[in-house]
Amino acid sequence: MNKILILGAGLMQKPAILAAKTLGLESVVVDANPNAPCVNLADHFEEVDLKDRDSLLKLARSLGGELVGVFTAGTDFSSSVSYVSEKLGLPAHPFQSALNASDKVRMRTCFKKRGVPCPSFREISRLDIPKLTLEKVNFPMVVKPCDNMGGRGCRLVRSPLEMNSSVSVAVKNSRTGRAIFEDFMEGAEYSIDAIVWEGSLTVTGFADRHIFYPPYFIEMGHSLPSRASSQIKEELFATFALGVKSLGLTKGVAKADIKYTKNGPMIGEIAARLSGGYMSGWTFPYASGINLTEEAMKIAVGQTPDKIIAERRSVAWNPHKSVSEFDCPFELFEIPTNLVSAERAWISIPGKVCAIDGIEEAKAVYGVRDVLPRTKIGDDVDFPRNNVEKCGNVIAVALSSDEAYRSAHTAISRIVLRLSPNNEKTERFLAGKCADDERGFPPAAFVLDENAKKIVCPFPETVLENHSISEFISDEISVQFGEDWNHRSLKTSAKMFDKFCKNHASLSGEKLWNALLRGGLQGAIFVADSAKS
Repeated sequence: MNKILILGAGLMQKPAILAAKTLGLESVVVDANPNAPCVNLADHFEEVDLKDRDSLLKLARSLGGELVGVFTAGTDFSSSVSYVSEKLGLPAHPFQSALNASDKVRMRTCFKKRGVPCPSFREISRLDIPKLTLEKVNFPMVVKPCDNMGGRGCRLVRSPLEMNSSVSVAVKNSRTGRAIFEDFMEGAEYSIDAIVWEGSLTVTGFADRHIFYPPYFIEMGHSLPSRASSQIKEELFATFALGVKSLGLTKGVAKADIKYTKNGPMIGEIAARLSGGYMSGWTFPYASGINLTEEAMKIAVGQTPDKIIAERRSVAWNPHKSVSEFDCPFELFEIPTNLVSAERAWISIPGKVCAIDGIEEAKAVYGVRDVLPRTKIGDDVDFPRNNVEKCGNVIAVALSSDEAYRSAHTAISRIVLRLSPNNEKTERFLAGKCADDERGFPPAAFVLDENAKKIVCPFPETVLENHSISEFISDEISVQFGEDWNHRSLKTSAKMFDKFCKNHASLSGEKLWNALLRGGLQGAIFVADSAKS
């Protein structure tokens, strides 16, 4: 039986392992973690560090002529795939091209050399910190590791006060101890997935990214297809195509994080792999009806991605004026979508999880396809500083954007992480304390506009034992405060508090009000549980 070597056994690799079964391939799955979530789905599992290219090659050679391809999705090890594939003569992007798409310094250098719009940058290490603090820098800037994913170590640097710690964290999160220091791009952000095959580039996913909570870049979800206009879409596709060409990617997949700025499209990064974050394996298949992972795997084993070829349609070459002198480097196509997918994350304030409620209620929301928890009882949680610290994700699908977004937000609002009482981390958060180099972070649950700032505490001085609180908050007051990060209004949060804390002790009205504004439903429940305990 033909075998395929799959790098990674995490949740993001589940579609790849299942795709192998569908294509009649025996999966040999490798991961450094023998307890990774999808180990049991593999036909064979080997514990191998994905960075260790020579060990991967040794394993691949041991499989003999039965090995027909090497594959990954949602990991940062596309260069390991290309290394093994190139040594064994298997289909993949060239190894040097995969390196270009794995190291942000090499990547930016390729872009600059070919005139592809991207931020101005410089490579830095820990040794550069003293020099950086003495230089005249035009803030804000962005610092990120050269070789990591998921937003680990990536943040906005807004002042000299934030320089030292930001660079140190970025370097610490780099496998090679290097970081990139670049200009901040202001503008709407998008994700693009694509297949590169036989001189053509087919966009297989174009989504809006929803980024929040500076100085970090936390993706609270994505929506597919994007709501961008046709002109903006075509300009983004053109710049993306030029970026793919500049890296030398020729056979396989490519994904981009790209912004539309006042100067037109600018590329954040292009990777030689399918996207993580549930886009390639979940939201695009739901919206299009095409299993993208299967189609990408066909290329990896020397087959034709026939479903992509059958469904794709031509895209006009309509570049932004910043790249208008360039010719189209590929035959350019896209896959149309008939439905809308909305992926959204839920997050937590700092503390320790002692109970999780609402998962089944979230699954029951019309249009919801998946509820994907990442956090379990007993886990320490924090307000996320990267995209792997979120607590879970919901995916909803509908005929329209409004319907899909509403279903996803409703599902998120029903999930409640209850925190252990009398926890120092939670109390510090509710007191509004933050580090000197994280001014304004973490944010409050309810952002006060000018009208909301005038609202005094509506609760009595003492909220008596077992008394409900929702009756004190009118709809008019609630509207002034909008929604928190988990899509709950002030009124909804108060009603849910009454449900979860029917038997609360007598509480300080002012303390409860401040906890509700700062920490949302979680903060109010924490105050009640702490008083009772």
